[in-house]
Amino acid sequence: MGSTPQPLIVDIKENSLDDGPGIRSVVFFKGCPLSCVWCHNPECLRRDVELSYDASTCVQSGECVKVCAEEALALGETLVIDTARCTACFDCVSACPSGALSSVGESISVQELVARLCKDKPFFDNSGGGVTLSGGEPTYFMDYLCQLLQALKRQNIRTLLQTCGVFSFPRFERLIYPHLDLIYYDLKLADPEAHKQYCGATNETILDNFVRLHAMALEGGVEVLPRIPLIVGITDTVTNLETIATFLSKHGVEKVQLMPYNPLWREKVDKLDMQSRFVATSSKWMTRAQIEACANVFRRLSVDVLL
Repeated sequence: MGSTPQPLIVDIKENSLDDGPGIRSVVFFKGCPLSCVWCHNPECLRRDVELSYDASTCVQSGECVKVCAEEALALGETLVIDTARCTACFDCVSACPSGALSSVGESISVQELVARLCKDKPFFDNSGGGVTLSGGEPTYFMDYLCQLLQALKRQNIRTLLQTCGVFSFPRFERLIYPHLDLIYYDLKLADPEAHKQYCGATNETILDNFVRLHAMALEGGVEVLPRIPLIVGITDTVTNLETIATFLSKHGVEKVQLMPYNPLWREKVDKLDMQSRFVATSSKWMTRAQIEACANVFRRLSVDVLL
């Protein structure tokens, strides 16, 4: 299959009930072709390992400053990190007595990852669960993903892919598709220019890939569930939702999942020093009335809504 850079894994979330049927272990891959301003996993956007700083747990010991050979750290009211100087050696992480500094991203071989996931197989089997591949965007690393999926299938573990839809369809169909049981497919904005503004790229490839996958599902292939994040003032507008609902209805899609906005991700942006692009979104939870108004847009076009 050729050699490609091994992906970094941000986290393996065990005993999840929110990322597919049954009890699941969720693997978060680091790296994404999009840069959505509301990204709930901003630590998964960049491919490279990163330094994270949690000011709330910092005890201001200064040990990290002492060991930084690049002089990229300085103590003020909180720790100041000069990202231009930082070389990601992570000596500061080792020196930090409180765990306020941490590295984000771990290289894990396919064999090791499968071994860790198989520990939860009894929970998968008893609940109808399995492994969910998320991120970031797992399809950034198709060769690695293919090996991982094949290994999981040899263990009779069900697999689910969460994807933003930005991938080469021929390679996906050959390497990834045969080993999946379910696909969760994000659709965010219908207008290509709005998609570029808020997500960093237009949506033509995303829509084209979705249509092809849904057509295959109608012929007995892998089920594809479209999912729409509801971002106040951005994706939850009547115009956007009506356009997406019309698109889904036109292609015979019978159900969609709406994902109400969750503002808790915003504290992650602070830890990663990524504020510039991510400050325009709401800090409030959506009300039940707001969510129902969004759902009714789809119901009017006979598309069932999962919440």
